[in-house]
Amino acid sequence: MNQPLSPNSMAILLLTAPLIVGRRGAASELLTPGEYNRLARLLREEERQPSDLIGPDAPELIDRCAAVVDRPRLESLLGRGFLLSQATERWSTRAIWVVSRADAQYPRRLKARLKEDAPPVLYGCGDIALLETGGLAVVGSRNVGDEWIAYAERLGRTAASAGRTLVSGGARGVDQAAMRGASQAGGAVVGWLADSLERAALVRENREPLMNGRLVLVSPYDPAAGFNVGHAMGRNKLIYATADAAVVVNSDFQKGGTWAGAVEQLERLRHVPVFVRNGPDAGKGNEALLRRGARPWPEPVDGEALSAAISRAAEAVAGQSGQEAFAFITPAGEPLPAEEESPQPAGAGVGAPRTGQAHATPPPAEKLLRSVGDILSHELVEARTDAEVAELLAISTPQARNWLSELVGQGVLEELSGPTRYRAVTGRTS
Repeated sequence: MNQPLSPNSMAILLLTAPLIVGRRGAASELLTPGEYNRLARLLREEERQPSDLIGPDAPELIDRCAAVVDRPRLESLLGRGFLLSQATERWSTRAIWVVSRADAQYPRRLKARLKEDAPPVLYGCGDIALLETGGLAVVGSRNVGDEWIAYAERLGRTAASAGRTLVSGGARGVDQAAMRGASQAGGAVVGWLADSLERAALVRENREPLMNGRLVLVSPYDPAAGFNVGHAMGRNKLIYATADAAVVVNSDFQKGGTWAGAVEQLERLRHVPVFVRNGPDAGKGNEALLRRGARPWPEPVDGEALSAAISRAAEAVAGQSGQEAFAFITPAGEPLPAEEESPQPAGAGVGAPRTGQAHATPPPAEKLLRSVGDILSHELVEARTDAEVAELLAISTPQARNWLSELVGQGVLEELSGPTRYRAVTGRTS
């Protein structure tokens, strides 16, 4: 499972990761997500990669990057090679893998849906291919009674019976109950952790599903990082972006991570349909989410009904928005083909599909987008505007913009500024 870090991932870790093994501090020097994104855009404009910052021509390139990040700071971060070697050795002994946005194995869903908001680096343990299988996200509060623990466990079991991956946040309470229910029923589980990946990877109950490819624990934060509220809030969008639909079991009113994540999804991101548990005991928070556009959870009695509910809601929301927001929904239990996660050739690595597992048959919207990507990867050798692409494909300019945005997120195309133009990617970039 573990593979050597790619040169691009090494550079991105040096720039953005705390590498807290052996030292605690210097976090203020790290590039923020916004700073890293500006640097990544500059590198693309220079037709360079993050790995070039640690290559033989690094001094000259670092000079050119000073417009984004000053040279002493870049050199200080890039000079942490020994600390990186300590950190990677520690991760390896704990079967923790690392992928960056510059790697072909990076989850395509996150890139397409979150674009530059996708974390520069992901740490994980288990089968990374599960991150492309979609499924049902289940979220809720940490402090709940036995009734809602049992309810979340039943949701997990129903998702497993449908062959749907269960996606949650790994926190105590609703998250862990839903994950436990799915795992005990033999289902696949994705756990997005806000802290302590190292510890979670060693928990006895996680060992068998991790080894059998039914569980992946993943985090955008250092594997040894402790809990903080900012991390918990930040991973919420990753839970939704990984899934096909989400169910809020319970939420406090206008406070807490469950509320904030659901409102962000309903009002800004809109990647997936959001359901909430309904009824006389739903609570003030759930009732308020319904008024903000969430859908009452239909309480499916079995896996078939659950899959039907997800599919109907996804189609309805996509139709209302006029976008192909749910083009990543796949048949139950089948991941998107690993070799198509990136325009780069797929090698043996973290993202390889599991032995004997069937590839998914993509839905028509995704097939169409792939065909458009194939055409534009050949036609856009020279950069063109969205209007020129619309003329080339004989479609409307808004439709062209939608497709161009998706293909930039997938790494098929790159976006150039001044004026905005699009060009086929010819080499691996972040």
